[in-house]
Amino acid sequence: MAMALKLLSPDSLTQGTPFPLPDFIVWNTPPGEALKLPWLWVPFQSQWFGLAAALLVPAIFAALVGWFVFYGSVSGVFISIITLSVVVILNLVVIDLQPITNGFNGLNNLATFNVAGFEFDPYGLPTYYLIAITCAAILLGVHWLTQTRVGLIFKAIQANEQRVTYFGYDIAAYKIFALSVSAMVAGLAGVLFVINSQYASPTIMDVTLSIAIVVWTAVGGRDSLIGSALGAIAINAIQNALSESESLIYIWQLLLGILFVVVVVFLPKGLASLGAKLFRRSPPSMAEAAAISQRKPLNLSLPPAKQRK
Repeated sequence: MAMALKLLSPDSLTQGTPFPLPDFIVWNTPPGEALKLPWLWVPFQSQWFGLAAALLVPAIFAALVGWFVFYGSVSGVFISIITLSVVVILNLVVIDLQPITNGFNGLNNLATFNVAGFEFDPYGLPTYYLIAITCAAILLGVHWLTQTRVGLIFKAIQANEQRVTYFGYDIAAYKIFALSVSAMVAGLAGVLFVINSQYASPTIMDVTLSIAIVVWTAVGGRDSLIGSALGAIAINAIQNALSESESLIYIWQLLLGILFVVVVVFLPKGLASLGAKLFRRSPPSMAEAAAISQRKPLNLSLPPAKQRK
């Protein structure tokens, strides 16, 4: 997405060349070599191609990684090790390809996201609504997915993978699908990040962010979609509040770590389980119990077969 917005920003393009080029490409081209737009950048002259690529490239890449991992019978913590290793490799590749990606500096001075002539100012309220509505739509979409037959199989795999295999389901295929959907959602999050922050840097492809997302989910509750989202918001809000305090500037990371340990120890299912406990129905009083006991039992017998519809 940043590549597309970079090419659409007249301020970041160097004029006076055979055709406008991103400034860093001009800087990184050795003297004497012809100035040209790298082939990888050519399709990104369209904003909508950048948006589509931001969704499809992560999904396809995740499907390829998942094919090797899940059909290779890799399981447990080794999946985490492999995926984190892939993050490190991609980070190094982006940094080393400085003539194409601008390396450590990343892509900045981007154009604003434009839809039918309306520009989403990164500091404007419409951009906030764009991100909030997209987040809500993603939560509703993923919730709907968990309620379908596919979601039921996901839950069965989580409960007892071996038993689901005995029923003839291709476990690896379902895991690849889940990983691909997750990657597409992450790609959409990257699009919104670029629209709001107006830059893209290799630092956001660091392992630290991947681990932070695990912390958000663990604190919020990995069995709850809303809990995971609220965990991300809560952790970042606390992080901002602690890091901006002059008295806590040197220990805010320690306090955040203690908070994480406390939640994991006392609330293994995250803050979402705390909400479930608070709103759980209290036991009936003695008067309610007496009234319930005096009710006539329900007739749960089935009608004769000839009367059934």
